[in-house]
Amino acid sequence: MKTILMKPLENIFAPKKEKNSKEEVKEKISMDYRERNSLVYSELVKLGIEVEIKELKVADYLVKDVAIERKTISDFISSMINKRLTKQLEELQQYENRLLIVEGWDEQELYYDDAVQEGGMHPNAVRGFLLSILLKYKVPIIFSKDCPDTARFISVLAKRQGKELSLNVSKKTLSIQERLQFILEGFPGIGPKTARKLLKKFKTLKNIFNAKEEDLREILGKKSTAIKEIIEKESD
Repeated sequence: MKTILMKPLENIFAPKKEKNSKEEVKEKISMDYRERNSLVYSELVKLGIEVEIKELKVADYLVKDVAIERKTISDFISSMINKRLTKQLEELQQYENRLLIVEGWDEQELYYDDAVQEGGMHPNAVRGFLLSILLKYKVPIIFSKDCPDTARFISVLAKRQGKELSLNVSKKTLSIQERLQFILEGFPGIGPKTARKLLKKFKTLKNIFNAKEEDLREILGKKSTAIKEIIEKESD
């Protein structure tokens, strides 16, 4: 993909600098092209940051020596449910300095105490995942109020001392075992532990899908009925 370098707009009404004066050095960051439509981008330009738009294999922003993944609260919850964020956190491990920005706490609650929110996510599940991000993946979390606040965090980071990051990283390739487990975890009520139990007992996805409900019940319990209905349901 062609790289696009967007420079801050020049103020034509500002007084011209003398020829001998030194030009102000603009800070430059790299941003994934999928972030171009976000308000963060326009806010960064307003703050005088040069934004180099390109396809980043990992992270949404590369700022000096820090790789940043940005999530709105709704995106955080949805990508937590579909396991996409887990994969992104694993890919961030390629960078020594990494950061997750969860944006929008001034506009939306991350979870509600003692209430199951959209997608059937219990608040304790959100709390547990936040702890996993910090303790298992070692990724610091910043909660920003909104898009302008996110841009200010990135701007401050861009002005600190630090070396630029290499773009020579790659998407994580799942092993066969991880692929099989990933497929099973897509079913409601099947987590990593249950998925591993199913694979250990039945060996293949084909055996799992062809298994009788009473055989699945040994591991899935009452969930086996719902899982079997999904497996056997015809597409509309």
